[in-house]
Amino acid sequence: MSEGTNCTDLVARQRVYFNSGATRPVAFRRVQLDKLARVIRDNEQAILGALHEDLGKTDFEAFTTEILLVLEEIALMKKKVARWARPKRTSAGLFNFPARALEFRDPHGVCLIMSPWNYPFQLTLMPLIGAIAAGNTAVVKPSAYSQSTTALVAKLLTAAFPPEYIAVVEGGRAVNQDLLKQHFDYIFFTGSVEVGKLVMESASRFLTPVTLELGGKSPCIIDKSADVALAAKRTVWGKCINSGQTCVAPDYILVHESVKDAFIAEAQNSIMRFYGPTPHLNPEFPNIVNRHHFDRLSALIAGAEAANPNVKLVSGGTADPALRKIAPAILDGVSWDDPVMQEELFGPIIPILTWTDEEEIIRKILSRPRPLALYLFTGDKAQQKRILRRIPFGGGCINDTIMHVATHTLPFGGTGESGMGGYHGKSTFDAFSRIKSVVDKSTRIDIPLRYAPFAGKYRAFRKFL
Repeated sequence: MSEGTNCTDLVARQRVYFNSGATRPVAFRRVQLDKLARVIRDNEQAILGALHEDLGKTDFEAFTTEILLVLEEIALMKKKVARWARPKRTSAGLFNFPARALEFRDPHGVCLIMSPWNYPFQLTLMPLIGAIAAGNTAVVKPSAYSQSTTALVAKLLTAAFPPEYIAVVEGGRAVNQDLLKQHFDYIFFTGSVEVGKLVMESASRFLTPVTLELGGKSPCIIDKSADVALAAKRTVWGKCINSGQTCVAPDYILVHESVKDAFIAEAQNSIMRFYGPTPHLNPEFPNIVNRHHFDRLSALIAGAEAANPNVKLVSGGTADPALRKIAPAILDGVSWDDPVMQEELFGPIIPILTWTDEEEIIRKILSRPRPLALYLFTGDKAQQKRILRRIPFGGGCINDTIMHVATHTLPFGGTGESGMGGYHGKSTFDAFSRIKSVVDKSTRIDIPLRYAPFAGKYRAFRKFL
């Protein structure tokens, strides 16, 4: 549906359809999941092509980071949805005897899913899978920046589902504002912190529950006990996937002073092995999504040394405006107050900060907004426990980067300014459901204890407790 879509009418039609009960049977949900999986498989090459047009992703990177995760999520939902949707029996307690207590997994209703441009296929479809599996209807609003993928997603979903069930609305800021004026039963938003605040503010008009998948500056800590070569390789990999345009990319690197030089050398070697001497010309290195973000990143690199005389561009930073590609830029000597440390980078910039005092970096991280991810490379088990216990963050890895996101058994989400709520696997189903609690009371016995008059009942009742 285009920018001229009447959002009020669309939401009203979806509410009528949801209220009809058509989306609630588990058999219906599984059929829709099957249909979605079939559409993806039948159009795999077109999806890969769209992702290459928008972000320059190779077929392998696009398939593993976007399509495969979606297909695995669908397979898991199909396998588990009947069990997850089944009412769960719990104890009703002594005061309700004789009775049984039941938890029903109820769909929210009409859902709004707003997705970003950096993983435009995966981050649109993953929450939609949860909405379908939990028995909702959904209005999907992909990003206007990823034009090719957004157009294809709209085409595929529109052909597969009626708009009163699943609808895609295309457009820019005006469409976002119009959608946020509507009364949805649940909003799932992935994007920037600034827009997330606006989404939450709009949702408050109707007290609509929200999940906010945001971002922030995710630290990567390299200890002196780490396997430095492996740490550099996995950190560079996590930073360069999608050219750094990943919400859980290691944003800045905190390297122990004693291994800093070795880490930088190994990071340079890894970049060379991955992308050669000119990554900005390598067809396997993704491009920046648009000229605005390309110019923003180029300015941060160009201004880093001017802002702080201790900063040195060790390698990379070469850019090609026509291709919108920037070679991974390693900046040594960065301080906590430098411009590159004031905002989420969302690009192939690798700021290096050194440390010697673990307590000091813990205090520094705690003084900033809570990160979406944290990565720690160390061979010290006691240090792992200290960092995990002391620092709040959304999720992360020990001796790796990014890979916690690919684990369907773990919820993915942020905390504080990096977001609220989680999804992936069962957590996706839970996000798009709410627990409806019911006590089913027997009519065969009616114990008179709870009824007036109450004289003498307190002492009698206390004997049982």
